[in-house]
Amino acid sequence: MSSLGRASALIGAGTLISRVTGLLRTIVLVGVIGSVSAGAADAFAIANQLPNNVFSLISVGVLTAVIIPQIVKAAADADGGNAFISKLFTLGTVVLVVITGLATVASPWLVGLYAGKDASSEFLALATAFAYWCMPQILFYGLYALLGEALNARRIFGPFTWAPVVNNIVSIIGFLIVGALFGGPLTRVSEWTPEMIAALGGTATLGIVIQAAILLIFWRRTGLALRPDFRWRGVGLGTVGKLAGWTFLMALASLIAGLVQTQILTEAAGKGASVATFQYAWLIFMLPYSIIVLSIGTPYFTQISEHAAAGRHAEVRKDIAQSIRTLLFFIAVAVAAVAAAAVPASRVFTNEASDAEAAALVLVCFLVCLVPLTILFIVQRTFYAYGDTRTPFWFTLFQCALVVVSALVAQSLLAAGAFEVTSLAAAIALGQSIASTIQTVVAVWLLHRKIGGLEIRTWMSAILRFAIAAVPAGVAGWGIFLLLGGPTGWTTADKIQGALGTCIIGLAVVAVYVGVLALLRAPELKVAGSMLRRFLPGR
Repeated sequence: MSSLGRASALIGAGTLISRVTGLLRTIVLVGVIGSVSAGAADAFAIANQLPNNVFSLISVGVLTAVIIPQIVKAAADADGGNAFISKLFTLGTVVLVVITGLATVASPWLVGLYAGKDASSEFLALATAFAYWCMPQILFYGLYALLGEALNARRIFGPFTWAPVVNNIVSIIGFLIVGALFGGPLTRVSEWTPEMIAALGGTATLGIVIQAAILLIFWRRTGLALRPDFRWRGVGLGTVGKLAGWTFLMALASLIAGLVQTQILTEAAGKGASVATFQYAWLIFMLPYSIIVLSIGTPYFTQISEHAAAGRHAEVRKDIAQSIRTLLFFIAVAVAAVAAAAVPASRVFTNEASDAEAAALVLVCFLVCLVPLTILFIVQRTFYAYGDTRTPFWFTLFQCALVVVSALVAQSLLAAGAFEVTSLAAAIALGQSIASTIQTVVAVWLLHRKIGGLEIRTWMSAILRFAIAAVPAGVAGWGIFLLLGGPTGWTTADKIQGALGTCIIGLAVVAVYVGVLALLRAPELKVAGSMLRRFLPGR
């Protein structure tokens, strides 16, 4: 537990700073291109998201599902996994270069696909121009992920988590320079010149390049000699390919679901919360998920993979129950805090107080699935630890189908006049949350059948305790928000006050949450306190 605590603290601290600087990056970006009702913001959002989407299609599932368990197994080889990893990296780099080239050439088609048939020619031209500058990110995202997951598999967790901080700092400096040179917010599509497009798109890509390069500095710690090796036969890459096939299909299903969402969201472009606001709300939603779930869950995933590889199934079940209880202790209070502070938190990435409420509604709709997604993180990765990528594909496909159906239903209700176009993004976010919740229930049931029990009673009783504490904590936080003036008060006057208001509300929520759990004598308080002490200097 000590090593897990240290690893979680290291990852958590890096993730926290990464996400905070990421929010600062978003604030500066909003100052340059706007957010709600800003056509240029939606054009950049589509273009800058395309590399992530293409990369997720070819690599993310493969890396998460396959690479860590395979590297853990390869470590038992006579050479410590040197041959396997060198061949794997060579093949991965070749694939990434080819895919990056093809995606760059296909930029106009991809932009048109995501923007939908109703997008104006000016909007498409701007988004395509941004895409040409952003597409090279695919290669460097891939290299960063390959290097980072290999480091994680060798229990070197820090660099992968801290490198994005440098990316964010580079982007912040670049965006500030763009704003200083060209002014802002430049919300109208017609305002953008080739020089401005190059400056903004080039800055976004430069940050990813530096993020990947930093990991090479830390490679020596692995003790592995990474070298080009094109002899790809005979080291088990065929097994990787078979496992990766299902994760590729899973990523494809998710990509299609996201495509449908984006196409429908563009109906609100320039009218209210649309693609950019949807992404910004997701960014805030992912803040607690990344800081808590990834920092604590990633070391657990490595441990689960080691226990699964050794056939110690009882320890795997124990790991699952322990990790879920630990994660949900923090996630429950995060849900309460973000829900209570949704409006001031949203004010951080909107240029007008009037836009914050619309953005906050999208954020709250995402929050519905934060607890289920936390459980899914552990459940899904346990399947991966056992080399099973087929089962996650099926329950992810089910979730994607629900996401598509919910987005189409939202579009139909909008056409029927059931709600205004300004609420479209919130409706789509709620549909996604419901789909993810159902997916988690199915995934838990399937894993329970696979390994013969998940000690569900232990973590379900913990969820009940956390809910008993989180509800009054959230109500207290909302009361603080109202005392500070509510939607038209002090916390929504500007971005800085929105951030400060969010902190004040969050601290109040945490205080009440911990107080109630102390009265309940929750055993998780001691474990959580031990983990938090790992963040202190000298620990």
